[in-house]
Amino acid sequence: MKFLFASDSFKGTLSCEKTAELLTKAAKQVFPQCSCSGVPVADGGEGTADAVLSAMGGSKVMLEVHDPLMRSLQASYGRIDENRAIIEMAAASGLPLLTEAEYNPATTTSYGTGELIAAALQAGCKDITIAIGGSATNDGGMGCMCALGVRFLDKNGQELTGVGDNLKQVAHIDTSGMLPQVKEASFTVICDVTNPLCGKNGATYTYGPQKGGTPQLLDGLEEGMCNYRDVIIKEFGINLDELSGAGAAGGLGGALAVFLKARMKPGSETVLDLIAFDSRLQDVSLVITGEGRLDWQSCFGKVVQGVGLRCKKRSVPAIAFVGSTGTGAEQILQHGITAIVKTAPDDMPVSEALARAEELYFGAAVCMFQKIKHGEIL
Repeated sequence: MKFLFASDSFKGTLSCEKTAELLTKAAKQVFPQCSCSGVPVADGGEGTADAVLSAMGGSKVMLEVHDPLMRSLQASYGRIDENRAIIEMAAASGLPLLTEAEYNPATTTSYGTGELIAAALQAGCKDITIAIGGSATNDGGMGCMCALGVRFLDKNGQELTGVGDNLKQVAHIDTSGMLPQVKEASFTVICDVTNPLCGKNGATYTYGPQKGGTPQLLDGLEEGMCNYRDVIIKEFGINLDELSGAGAAGGLGGALAVFLKARMKPGSETVLDLIAFDSRLQDVSLVITGEGRLDWQSCFGKVVQGVGLRCKKRSVPAIAFVGSTGTGAEQILQHGITAIVKTAPDDMPVSEALARAEELYFGAAVCMFQKIKHGEIL
């Protein structure tokens, strides 16, 4: 038997690496001669860069950038190899970098994310993937582009700093000073949302409240975002209300598409491509994937779905080994998953399950492999 373990982390309890370690130990107990390998995976959210670097043997590059309030910050991007880099927007422009009292989408900027992109470009990377979840910003991506050399000017020709409050003042966009390396590189944006830039489902009204926006503040930011959209239409011929995902990360998704010609791709699919997952399925007897909680949302770009579909294409059985299940969990069986196995009893309190996560995971894994051995699963 040849097993491949490709589980997302169980948030707050078990890392990708730990799940693979426990599954290997359990598998060897039941199938002493089996071959086991593990690969960390993620869905484009927090931990994506770490998962890719772990799988591909890359390294972190530390540098000093600016946080959402333009304070000095030590952050990193991932160098996968000589040509490729992966960046998490949250590392430089994420909401967790602020205290709750500092949340304010009118005054925050994505400038630090642009600094990370610039550093990767100047280091010679020509294939850059950017995960844009967890932002603290609603600046339309202006801050990020400012760090790359784009100038946003008001009606008097004065340069704007690139915060949410500047959106309503944008009258002209000058790209002549953009870093020349941009034209030589390709960009992929990990984005699992489809929001347009403006409107009731746009960046401001959908995500602004969680970033500290009051109704009155959001109305002003939306007015500015509409102005920003109109300037982009006038100068670049692109309507970001018609681009799926343009409203992601406070409009950064749209800015990356317009100024860097970035392609938007779903999270788990992009990560599985980056770690060359398909090539790892060669001669594999069974794949075990998983996440902390499996429900209907798992069928929309999450790791378990992505792994299941890749396995289905190659006729490799896959089991979802999960902490718990919720409404619609069974829908995952339509996405290449052969069976669902839970690590904890349904009647166990969540607090106990979390406290005993490693013990429960290993015990359930041994039981699962025993059932596989006796033909009770698969």
